[in-house]
Amino acid sequence: MTMAPAETRPVSDSGRDDIALPFTVTPLDVRGRVVRLGPSVDQILRKHGYPEPVARLVGEATALTALLGTSLKFDGRFQLQTRTDGIVDMLVVDFDAPDRLRAFARFDADRLTEADGRLSSAELLGQGHLALTIEQGGEQSRYQGIVPLEGQGLEAAADQYFKQSEQIPTVVRLAVAQSVTGEGTAWRAGGFLVQFLPQSEDRRRQSDLPPGDAPGGSVPEPLADDDAWAEAKALSGTIEDHELVDPLLSSERLLYRLFHERGVTVFDPHDLRDSCRCSNDRIAAMLKSFTPTERHDMVGASGLIGVTCEFCGTHRDFEPSEFDPSPPKT
Repeated sequence: MTMAPAETRPVSDSGRDDIALPFTVTPLDVRGRVVRLGPSVDQILRKHGYPEPVARLVGEATALTALLGTSLKFDGRFQLQTRTDGIVDMLVVDFDAPDRLRAFARFDADRLTEADGRLSSAELLGQGHLALTIEQGGEQSRYQGIVPLEGQGLEAAADQYFKQSEQIPTVVRLAVAQSVTGEGTAWRAGGFLVQFLPQSEDRRRQSDLPPGDAPGGSVPEPLADDDAWAEAKALSGTIEDHELVDPLLSSERLLYRLFHERGVTVFDPHDLRDSCRCSNDRIAAMLKSFTPTERHDMVGASGLIGVTCEFCGTHRDFEPSEFDPSPPKT
């Protein structure tokens, strides 16, 4: 195990939760990240009290967002969002660089009750789309990639996104589990991402580019995987779900298991935490965007305007007079 820039040291068996650990395997021209989520994802899921199948899906989405969001090189925002016809018809996870995560899901409780057996993420999502959005802030441009969801889960959708939008060969693995603690059970989530990024131009061939001199209607022969990428994919395919969520298996030890014959370099980990961006000032600004009549209609039986954050569940009450000294005429 080496640690950038050139320090060689023993593999650490000290497991750390709520981190994303970047790595590279230079002989195979691959790089990636390992994400381990403990208290952060447990807090996110417990706030909402999701049924187990929904909690597992939200945990997967949170791990995937952490994998992708921690690649940002600027203080921006990365968002994963699904809109589908499935039992979970909307799922949103936000990552605010450098370390803040928040998530929520909307689901049909009646359809979930009617469903028989343990549902996979693909079955919960159904048909629709996955949107991955990057916001750099200020006057910088906003980027969004869309992937159709046609019965596949989040792992397959992420692979499809990188193949179509980024044209980068990628493998993504996600896992969620409940571990037994001295205080009961706690949710854990893990993720693994590896990408093939060769330096030489002749290794950047895309297998989906048709030859220019082929007869019309012919189907091009797919190019075989580069040997280095084939090896990296094969090694990545040996990862078991329990290895991604085992609190006793460190991220470094997992990477050593996979790539010790080639040599793996790890970099400084990114810390992660459950944190919502909602605040009194943000919500007050949102309420000011409504018309006086609309705000009047929001006043509850208590005589206050109540707002509950969908992400963290925090409820705030506002005096209508803060916005409108006199009630609107009806």
